[in-house]
Amino acid sequence: MHIPRLIPAAICLAFAAMFASPTPARACGGFFCDTGRAVNQAAERMIFSRRDDGSVTAVIQIQYQGPAERFAWLLPVAGNPEIGVSSDLAFARLQRATNPVYLLQTRVVGRCSDDAVPAPPGPTDAIIRLDESDAGRAPEPPPVRVINHGTVGPFDFVVLSVDPSVSEAAQVAVEWLRANEYVIDELGVERIGPYLEGGMNLLAFRLTKGNVAGSIRPVVIDFGPGLASIPIRPTAVAAVNDMGVMVWVLGPARAIPVNYRALELNEALLDWLNPERSYDALVTEAANQAGGQGFVTEMSGPSRPLAEVIFGAGERERWEALRASPSNDVELVGAVVRDFGTFDGMRDVLEGNVPLPAGVSVDALLGCVSCVNLDPDGDGAIEGFDRAGLFAAMDEQVMAPMEATRALFDRDVTVTRLYTTMSADEMTLDPSFDFNGDLGSVDVLRRAERVIECDSSTTRAAAPWRVLLSSGGVVRGQRNRWPFQVGDGSMPANVRIRRMGTEGEGDVLVDNREAISSALASHNRTIPRAGKLGGSGGCAASGRGGSSASALVFLLLGVSLRSPRRPTSV
Repeated sequence: MHIPRLIPAAICLAFAAMFASPTPARACGGFFCDTGRAVNQAAERMIFSRRDDGSVTAVIQIQYQGPAERFAWLLPVAGNPEIGVSSDLAFARLQRATNPVYLLQTRVVGRCSDDAVPAPPGPTDAIIRLDESDAGRAPEPPPVRVINHGTVGPFDFVVLSVDPSVSEAAQVAVEWLRANEYVIDELGVERIGPYLEGGMNLLAFRLTKGNVAGSIRPVVIDFGPGLASIPIRPTAVAAVNDMGVMVWVLGPARAIPVNYRALELNEALLDWLNPERSYDALVTEAANQAGGQGFVTEMSGPSRPLAEVIFGAGERERWEALRASPSNDVELVGAVVRDFGTFDGMRDVLEGNVPLPAGVSVDALLGCVSCVNLDPDGDGAIEGFDRAGLFAAMDEQVMAPMEATRALFDRDVTVTRLYTTMSADEMTLDPSFDFNGDLGSVDVLRRAERVIECDSSTTRAAAPWRVLLSSGGVVRGQRNRWPFQVGDGSMPANVRIRRMGTEGEGDVLVDNREAISSALASHNRTIPRAGKLGGSGGCAASGRGGSSASALVFLLLGVSLRSPRRPTSV
């Protein structure tokens, strides 16, 4: 039997908020041009936003594949939070705007033998298994109290309180859910138990009848005061190896992981020629070296500029203009689909408010609105079309969620993006996040300069080069090949691993700077200098002045590199 499941990008059993109490890539014409590469990880994604009163809003993205009637999503929560919906589009825009970008700028010193020849082309830019074997069984009434229930967006939800003193509280809760048509099986019950036994409640979602799996959207949960925390332990039942976990935390200062390690990646180990191919592997190795429990800080800065990225003022203006437009029914529907067809909720809005010709689906309309004849009579009217109903549904289901997500960022606070990867056996501690006002901002742009050392004895493609990292380290290489690979044992993946607090720069638990400098020095000595490749032609090995500059390169090797993840002994 096919078993539908939540795919890892949506953490089935609880990837939600719990609160612990007190430059874009561009193609280039050849290998030697500058390149800027965004590293765009696929990951579990969530937003935590702390208000001035200490309350926290969490936005959690859900992804699911399988029959809509079998969708169920559980997460432990404190108290009775307010529930809403957000937008996958908001997450996609936010991630694109905050993805780290690795910019490698290239210059050539000297003259290679093929300088008159165009350079060769180079690089361009928790599972819920569903078992119906006992679906008809009527369990004994459990000691479960419903403290909230309702419908929001495409979901029905219920918040349950289970007497923590009862034996097997998680099993009791699951039996109640089954009896009330939430399709849940035993998988993950053991992981939920500790939360319920600790006095937490259980929030369960299912799709309302008639909704399809494509209607699933991120959920918004408003909590009271506390620390933002991810109940990661139940997620282990659905986790794939090295699953990405990405979180944005908004608050009064840069966010830090409270009980996980802060990782400083060794960017000498990153393949700067193809960073998007090696970045996740580097983060994974860095996290593994921190016991699987550490986060890389990918960016931190003012949140307000991201508000316009998530939902622009121009988009709201376009919607208001459509509302006021005297256009006929067909023109209005066409404009709505063209301008907002990619927004979450549009499928449900169209299904409920736009009568379609027989045999025409909403997906067909969204795919090509001009291909669907909504007006067989040619008078511009759509029979049975409710214009006012469309406007109301658009406001509630499409516009309001985008505006609410924008509002989290449209204020004078700091947003921090943190990222890690984890496997099931590492999900033993729920990560929590706080703020540290002593730490500076983190730019999404990382820069490095490559200097190609030409002389008449070699072509540009074969000439040696050196890359000067912004941290001061130098990596020498040759041809279109980065000299290190993650996992090759050449050097640690972390420069330093820290334990962070709400003040200062944290305690350094592991410092690999000396080991990295030594590894770089040993490697760099194996790469020939220009003028020593054969032939009598010559040029300065450095654009900064011959051999003395080369000596400076080695002196710089002692300067610290930079960021994130850990040795297993930490």
